[in-house]
Amino acid sequence: MHAAMTLLAVAGTVLAGCGTTLENIKLTMATGIPGGVYNTLGNALADIWSGRLGIVRPQVVPTAGSVDNIKRLVNGQADIGFTQADAVDTPGSGKLRALARMHDDYLQIIVRADVKATRLADLAGLRVSIGEPSSGVELIASRLLRSAGVAPQIEHLSLDKSADAMQEGKIDAFFWSGGLPTARVTRLTKSLGVRMLDLSDVLPKLREEYPAYGSATLPASTYNLQGGPVTTLVVRNFLLATESMSDEVAEALVRQLFESLPDLVKASSAARTIEPRTAIETTPVPLHPGAMRYFRDVKV
Repeated sequence: MHAAMTLLAVAGTVLAGCGTTLENIKLTMATGIPGGVYNTLGNALADIWSGRLGIVRPQVVPTAGSVDNIKRLVNGQADIGFTQADAVDTPGSGKLRALARMHDDYLQIIVRADVKATRLADLAGLRVSIGEPSSGVELIASRLLRSAGVAPQIEHLSLDKSADAMQEGKIDAFFWSGGLPTARVTRLTKSLGVRMLDLSDVLPKLREEYPAYGSATLPASTYNLQGGPVTTLVVRNFLLATESMSDEVAEALVRQLFESLPDLVKASSAARTIEPRTAIETTPVPLHPGAMRYFRDVKV
């Protein structure tokens, strides 16, 4: 029986009060690349839910990222998944329901220090990785480059492979969208001179086309880089389920997410920005009724 059907079948096993448990539930969670924030938070949540709800530890599946995760949710290959807000406008997305808004992702365009590129237009003709196919990174990078009319020599590499390729001199720059700081980027900056591009000249046009994007300042101290802060793109992250998840299950999962925030912060510093007051801001994805029940209970 598929995991989503299992959720429906056992919705009645929720026990009220402290020590809520759910029996016989098996969940599959679509996350992201190994070591990325999605994958790190997914594993932390799997430990929390199994430990505090007494369920079988959810299966945490590494994926290419946001677009891949939505496909898995819509196709019934996952019960829970992480995604960026800009990726939800895809076929079948009407089935999606949000459990919570999570952390925000920051677009980070990393350039080797010996490459004379200080703005997006300077990437024209250079060797640039824009992330794996079906990743949120690829989605943002493609939209930004198209909006700005910039045409580099494109590679589709994961974060780890991008960092390795830059270290070996095989690429000049790469795009990454993730929480701050991202461990793999930190390791790269300690072994290789790099800079980050400021996007203040191209973001206004992109944001007119895609209102889901915001802008934010990325301090140079994030990765101890030389130079001042840079303006970059920011996008919200959601934790999603589908309409087939029962209200009882959704409420229990969301409740334990917020009651265990200190454990999430220990797993990833990106979780510091997760809080109930902003977690309900999941437009354009409607909140799952079970999640709404939790937020109403805690008077958000």
